[in-house]
Amino acid sequence: MDFVPGLTLCRRFHDEVLAPLLARRLPGLRYAAGLLDGGSELLGLDTPRSTDHDWGPRTQLFVADAADVARVRATLDAALPARFLGWPTRFAGGPDVRLGVVHPDGDRHGVGVDELGGWLRERLGCDPRAGMAVADWLCVPTQRLAELTGGAVFHDGLDGELTAARARLAWYPDDVWRYVLAAGWQRIGQAEHLVGRCAEVGDELGSRVVAAGLARDLMRLGLLLHRRWPPYAKWLGTVFAALPAADPVLDALAAALGPGDWPARQAGLVRALETVAAWTNDSGLAAAVDPTVRPFHDRPFLVLDANRFVAALRAAVEDPALRARPPVGAVDQYLDNVDVLTHAERVRRVAAAVLPD
Repeated sequence: MDFVPGLTLCRRFHDEVLAPLLARRLPGLRYAAGLLDGGSELLGLDTPRSTDHDWGPRTQLFVADAADVARVRATLDAALPARFLGWPTRFAGGPDVRLGVVHPDGDRHGVGVDELGGWLRERLGCDPRAGMAVADWLCVPTQRLAELTGGAVFHDGLDGELTAARARLAWYPDDVWRYVLAAGWQRIGQAEHLVGRCAEVGDELGSRVVAAGLARDLMRLGLLLHRRWPPYAKWLGTVFAALPAADPVLDALAAALGPGDWPARQAGLVRALETVAAWTNDSGLAAAVDPTVRPFHDRPFLVLDANRFVAALRAAVEDPALRARPPVGAVDQYLDNVDVLTHAERVRRVAAAVLPD
């Protein structure tokens, strides 16, 4: 079987198999269809390697009435072909198709059927069609936002509701954007001096570990500053590298994380910090701050003193309640556990405990 990018395969699967089948078997059914539930193909990053699991001809169908779910599922169970363009349409393992692998003898096809509002609430913890409050924005991991605004809609026969929901999730409101950026710089300000301190006492491994954490935070900040939802770890570097302005930061971080000694590591970090700081000024979201590094008090380490950017961004937040929040940011800026971040209800419980309204 020749590799076909997943979004292309799945769009053809909808157009050539699902749409005609539903028109014949369930005439008049109102539904939307797309691929928004996760997978490398949603970001256009799937390769032949991706086909060894969780990949194949699949689609998500959304209906307006939960009462339609069972009959649509029954129709698909009975009528879907075994293969499409040579690819098996059924998956083996687990009741959730995302836990299975493509297999010719699989026991579950790759077409999910859900009521749209219920699926959005399960995925996000809220229904964006009703609007997104500040707390909603701060409770949705950016990986989820990358999935829902990436991917593709193949058909929207629900009066455009799926398309409208995605449009609402396109980007943060400016105040929330400022607050999240401030939280990102806060994380950097708390750790930027530790790289040199570790090296000073001979802990080269510890110094590199701290530098790697700073690199991750700078890359996430860089994506946010360019209005790109940061994906999870597997694709963070790939998506960051695709930014038109990324090369100076990529070169700087490669030096910072390379085999060089502490002076080389510091020089790379300095270049990366100053570049992302300049991007922050260029965003126009807050008053400009001098983007050059300086000594860390009387110690021989160069730092950006990132708290200056935290203060400028927080001062520019117009909503007094949001401005008064401690700058812990969105949930995936202080929480890094897959088994929490992939369950909206758990995410909301953690967020409510960290910053109760």
